[in-house]
Amino acid sequence: MKRFILILQFLTRIPIKLDVGFDDEFYKSIVYFPLVGIVIGILTYLIGWVSILLFQPFICAIIITLAGVLITGGLHIDGLGDTFDAIYSYRDKEKMLEIMKDSRLGTNSLLAIMFVLLLKIGFVYSIISNNSLWVIIFMPMIARLGVMLLTYKTVTPRAKGMGNLFIGKLTTSMLITAIIYTLLIVSIIAKLIFLVPNIVLIKVLCSAIAVFIFITLFKNHIYKKIDGVTGDILGCGIELSELVYLIYIYLLIFMFI
Repeated sequence: MKRFILILQFLTRIPIKLDVGFDDEFYKSIVYFPLVGIVIGILTYLIGWVSILLFQPFICAIIITLAGVLITGGLHIDGLGDTFDAIYSYRDKEKMLEIMKDSRLGTNSLLAIMFVLLLKIGFVYSIISNNSLWVIIFMPMIARLGVMLLTYKTVTPRAKGMGNLFIGKLTTSMLITAIIYTLLIVSIIAKLIFLVPNIVLIKVLCSAIAVFIFITLFKNHIYKKIDGVTGDILGCGIELSELVYLIYIYLLIFMFI
């Protein structure tokens, strides 16, 4: 519980006024990434549920998308921008790492953030229009389960950085544990609370496979550029994985249900 609270404080702006301390085994909190995701997902769902009572679906989609940014304090969206600025500057490795550390926003950063947010709003709007707001709950959870792969048997090209707390530290047992409890939580919430049909539940569970495939391809692409993973890339991976989840849900559940 101590490590879960610590990682929740680290990855979100949820006001938890508890001083649980920091130890040398903080990396073990990686296993709680998906749990942080379900907390974010539940909060986002509740915000969305209230907004639907007050506003039109498109406005609700904007509110839901921005809620995710505010809950995380823009931590991951910042990583998205920094990653795109660096990776698509087409410079050498050292220059890319230098650009990634630069706090200024470049053209690639602004375009990436704008397009990802617009696409999220569009797909969330579609979800609301199909009366399926419940699938939003699992988006942050599945995305953070997927991004755990970026901390599994990986290295970082930097000597220092927040990402170094996690990169390369994930063990096989931690990954398996996270996969099992993620699938269980999704199944329990979907079946017992939202009474989702089995075929729809299976499709939602398989979204983890889609995200894993994407993260694997993303990791290979990043390695070709800078020979490793950074904290910004973890944040970027989360944002893109959430978008992949939304695209998957739209295609497999709404288009071919």
